[in-house]
Amino acid sequence: MSIKSIAAKLFAKKIYNETQAWSMHPVASQETVFKALIKQAKETEFGKDHHFDAIKTFADFANQVPIRDYEDLKPYVEKVVKGEENILWKGKPLYFAKTSGTTSGAKYIPLTKESMPYHIQAARNAILHYIHETGKADFVDGKMIFLQGSPILEEKHGIQFGRLSGIVAHFVPKYLQKNRMPSYETNCIEDWEKKVDAIVAETYNEDMTVISGIPSWVQMYFERLQQKGGKPVGDIFKNFNLFIYGGVNYEPYRAKFENLIGRKVDSIELFPASEGFFAYQDSQNEKGMLLLLNAGIFYEFVKSEEFYNEKPKRYTVGEVALNVNYVMIISTNAGLWGYNLGDTVQFTSLRPYRVIVSGRIKHYISAFGEHVIGKEVECALQEAMEGTNARVNEFTVAPQITPSNGLPYHEWFIEFEEESQDEVAFAEAIDNAMRKQNMYYDDLIVGNILHKVVVTKVVKNGFQDYMKSIGKLGGQNKIPRLSNDRNIVDLLNTK
Repeated sequence: MSIKSIAAKLFAKKIYNETQAWSMHPVASQETVFKALIKQAKETEFGKDHHFDAIKTFADFANQVPIRDYEDLKPYVEKVVKGEENILWKGKPLYFAKTSGTTSGAKYIPLTKESMPYHIQAARNAILHYIHETGKADFVDGKMIFLQGSPILEEKHGIQFGRLSGIVAHFVPKYLQKNRMPSYETNCIEDWEKKVDAIVAETYNEDMTVISGIPSWVQMYFERLQQKGGKPVGDIFKNFNLFIYGGVNYEPYRAKFENLIGRKVDSIELFPASEGFFAYQDSQNEKGMLLLLNAGIFYEFVKSEEFYNEKPKRYTVGEVALNVNYVMIISTNAGLWGYNLGDTVQFTSLRPYRVIVSGRIKHYISAFGEHVIGKEVECALQEAMEGTNARVNEFTVAPQITPSNGLPYHEWFIEFEEESQDEVAFAEAIDNAMRKQNMYYDDLIVGNILHKVVVTKVVKNGFQDYMKSIGKLGGQNKIPRLSNDRNIVDLLNTK
């Protein structure tokens, strides 16, 4: 065992103990964060507009600060982008993470000197919790890669702009610099397909032990490695045993990844976003990710079915329940206030608080009142694949409201790596799994309002071709699991 791995174990124990201290006192941890946020933002324009000087309790805050999405907050953000100070947070942000919005074009999410360290610490601590629990630390001596966006940044009014993953790349600790791949030059390649080819060339002969990224794009990297070597990724990288991912549920990809790798590897799930780093998997044996309650973010939760009410009830962590679908609302030390992140979560544990990401509040199907969410379609597909030879590369679901004949239905667009031997039984298995999970969907099937699901095959690389056609190939971009319209699926190339 190397000195580096011994040091990692000692550090892991320290971080674990620190985590225990705050996670076992969740309400107090959030109260501390809440008071600090209000105090530090009293003199900002937003703080004055919303009378932060009079806010003493969460009830005061909920009365003064409405829930907002990016569009609602945009007038304040635009002032910060122009270089004005003390608008949403004291001074100016260090960075703006530039993301692609659905209704507002480009979105600019502020990152401040107070918020930035938590993005780095959370990713580090996820790995340290894994080391503490498993005792595995030898991987720290090998090479590590995170498939990310370009680290090239632009600057306006003293603030740097770029993709979050590119910004984070500038904060890799010195003790990891020698292990980090790919090279800076390769990371700067904008064309995703050229970038992946360059990464394959750089990493093929290295001792890769940790690989990280969004599963759909890591899959592309693995496929190119396999094409180059003619053997499983696990044979190319014999010491590769840890996959770190975020952004989407790994389960629909797991069977395909194990086939590409040639064996099972451990995995760590992360819940990062430009708006903050919210949770990470702290245990290989427990379901869900540890919600970070002491990391400069104050959380509120609104039940999904109540979210579009005129004044939905806003719950704090001390009031939530298990297995309820909540929209997550955040206020942060980067200057986001009552901000609707758009993600929905469910709590799997209340001691400590662990969550799973169940979907997006805007990504659902409710063409007939069924309100199907992302978690349900992912679980249904997983159940249908179990016990069959089917393996799936990518999928999305949309309603077919006006079929040429017969009843409307939910149409599943699936790019298969390996098709099911019994297509009818596979579609039936998906439908049965959906009916077990969603009573409203079941009622529509029983009542002959909807036909059972229809599976439509997408051509090989069809989803990649679609993402390329809209300029979102690679990086942190991902396919929505479902939509309430057919804007995406009508552009897919099907068999």
